[in-house]
Amino acid sequence: MADALSVIPAFVIRNLSDKLYEKRKNAALEVEGIVKNLASSGDHDKITAVINLLTNEFTYSPQANHRKGGLIGLAAATVGLSTEAAQHLEIEGFDQQVCMGCEWCFIVDCFSVAMVQIVPPVLNSFSDQDSRVRYYACEALYNIAKVVRGDFIIFFNQIFDALCKLSADSDANVQSAAHLLDRLVKDIVTESDQFSIEEFIPLLRERMNVLNPYVRQFLVGWITVLDSVPDIDMLGFLPDFLDGLFNMLSDSSHEIRQQADSALSEFLQEIKNSPSVDYGRMAEILVQRAASPDEFTRLTAVTWINEFVKLGGDQLVPYYADILGAILPCISDKEEKIRVVARETNEELRAIKGDPAEGFDVGSILSIARRELSSEWEATRIEALHWISTLLNRHRAEVLTFLSDIFDTLLTPLSDPSDEVVLLVLEVHACIAKDPQHFRQLVVFLVHHFRNDDSLLQKRGALIIRRLCVLLDAERVYREFSTILEGESDLNFASVMVQALNLILLTSSELSELRDLLKKSLVNPAGKDLFVSLYASWCHSPMAIISLCLLAQTYQHASAVIQSLVEEDINVKFLVQLDKLIRLLETPIFAYLRLQLLEPGRYMWLLKALYGLLMLLPQKHEGEHSGNLLAKPNRPQTREQSAAFKILRTRLKTVPSYSFSGEQLKQTSSGNSYQIFHHISGGSHITEDGDVNEDEKNLHNEIKFALRLQQFEQMQHQHRLHAKAQTQSRTSSASSASSKEVQRPEDSTSSNPSEMNRPPSISSRRGPGQLQL
Repeated sequence: MADALSVIPAFVIRNLSDKLYEKRKNAALEVEGIVKNLASSGDHDKITAVINLLTNEFTYSPQANHRKGGLIGLAAATVGLSTEAAQHLEIEGFDQQVCMGCEWCFIVDCFSVAMVQIVPPVLNSFSDQDSRVRYYACEALYNIAKVVRGDFIIFFNQIFDALCKLSADSDANVQSAAHLLDRLVKDIVTESDQFSIEEFIPLLRERMNVLNPYVRQFLVGWITVLDSVPDIDMLGFLPDFLDGLFNMLSDSSHEIRQQADSALSEFLQEIKNSPSVDYGRMAEILVQRAASPDEFTRLTAVTWINEFVKLGGDQLVPYYADILGAILPCISDKEEKIRVVARETNEELRAIKGDPAEGFDVGSILSIARRELSSEWEATRIEALHWISTLLNRHRAEVLTFLSDIFDTLLTPLSDPSDEVVLLVLEVHACIAKDPQHFRQLVVFLVHHFRNDDSLLQKRGALIIRRLCVLLDAERVYREFSTILEGESDLNFASVMVQALNLILLTSSELSELRDLLKKSLVNPAGKDLFVSLYASWCHSPMAIISLCLLAQTYQHASAVIQSLVEEDINVKFLVQLDKLIRLLETPIFAYLRLQLLEPGRYMWLLKALYGLLMLLPQKHEGEHSGNLLAKPNRPQTREQSAAFKILRTRLKTVPSYSFSGEQLKQTSSGNSYQIFHHISGGSHITEDGDVNEDEKNLHNEIKFALRLQQFEQMQHQHRLHAKAQTQSRTSSASSASSKEVQRPEDSTSSNPSEMNRPPSISSRRGPGQLQL
């Protein structure tokens, strides 16, 4: 300090700390001259002493005016040093390869050391509590930077950090001064060959998370400037600050969003033109940003992903699953622009045929598709199913290894409100079920789900079964269902399920070939075999068996089944099913049966079966008539049943009488057509419906109708026992509940005989007539 005081007059030191700016400025000019003289004379120690004095006694002083004087003094000292140095640097013909002697080396060395001593205290003043001190620090560093230019690049990170903070300063004057300094520093950096982007990027990455709008503008400005410098490879470091730029797209300031979008657009263009890009790291960022709540951010992210999928090639193989996970939800985005780009990207991604041997992870993509099956958006669920189907077609073996993980998930969409989703998931199931073991597993799972969710059977049962029949062969599907239901322990469910299958068999256009095969049960071994295969499970429902027999033209056996029915079998559910059958007999499906009535002498068992059904229908009625084949059997619709009685009776009255002998016509002229059976039964030439040849007799023997009837009666006996057990269980539960509280008189069970017309208590399961066929 003594050396410094020996060269700096007392009045200069005094004026440096004066409250008046003019006095401080004049004192600084004196310091500039003193340092210039010291540099010319080569007095390095005294220059160091002067800088130390200005630093320790002024810039670090607790007095604000001292700090202001110290800052302006350091700037003046820099100017004094650099003036002498500049004279040497501008010598004409100076060759940097030739040493200029001790004086030149001293000046350069002194200048470099001085920079190390001068810049840190100025940077320290940027965080001063006094806004005027911060302002003078900006002014001082501005003057220093103008003099030294690229020589202070070694302090760039510290200067950048300081400017980053000052850009959001609370004082407008300080902000203005910081902006001027910032522009100068940008100019210096763009022309410098000493700037290290590698050292700068970690600081930039850290600052990109700041939310202050002024800081964000400052950062985007620097990114844009550095990217414009040809020698600086900002694209190579884009993954380090890409996420920060995407953050700014949702800023509340329109100007910041615009600047960030402009910077991103420029980088995307550079990516398209660059032969080498690190797509992987950026893909991870884009995937996260595609789920942003901000619409503009999502659109930008999806647009980038779209370009990456087109450009990335093999680099993106490990990221396909993540990209798909980002794209599928965007397919259902509320913004149309996002949906369009997302769909295009999805198609581009699906067109890429990845190879598991090269890192294509089938399991990960399958997991993403499975996850999106639970999406609330229909379009996303549809595309997820398309992906599963695509994977099955391309990588069947790999997908089947994950079958245990996805099978249950694939059953859930069967209850989807969208028909398109249901049809697609059935196509996936059909693709899986090409293998016999998987086919069996599918049908078992379907039966399980129908059992546990009766609404699924009601709402989607017909659609599911019909579509599977198209995709997997109707006969194969029905045989498998029959095999499983034959041993079903839940008899109530078995009855409902068989009724559903029977109704679909009788009404669906997709099963026309199956019906044609069954019609030939008495003349065709394949038809016979199918009839026998279905018979065992159809025994769960009397009406299903009767329908099957009418379809297979085994009319004598149908009549025998009707005759075997006992009182317990004819309940509300039976009458509802019977009503539906009578109405179905009037549809085109049973046109062949109605035409056979033109030959009553040949088809006497058909007549007897139909009259048997007529006798089971009640004639008296009450209630309203809905006329709906699929009406819900919430209560016995006896008017519907009476309508069915009229329909069938009217049909039987139209049976022509010319096929009978004169004696038969005479005896039946009273209108009692049922009497014909007493006369035709003596006709020994008819042993079964129609003309029976030897082959047909053999088929009859193979069907073994007597054993079939016994099989049906045994199954119905099990159902009756099951129903009685359920009734006893309910009675026991009711008695137990009533014993816990006193029953009020008005709550007692009515003994009114009219109550007997109400339907008996039945299972909560609804009949297959409620299927949406």
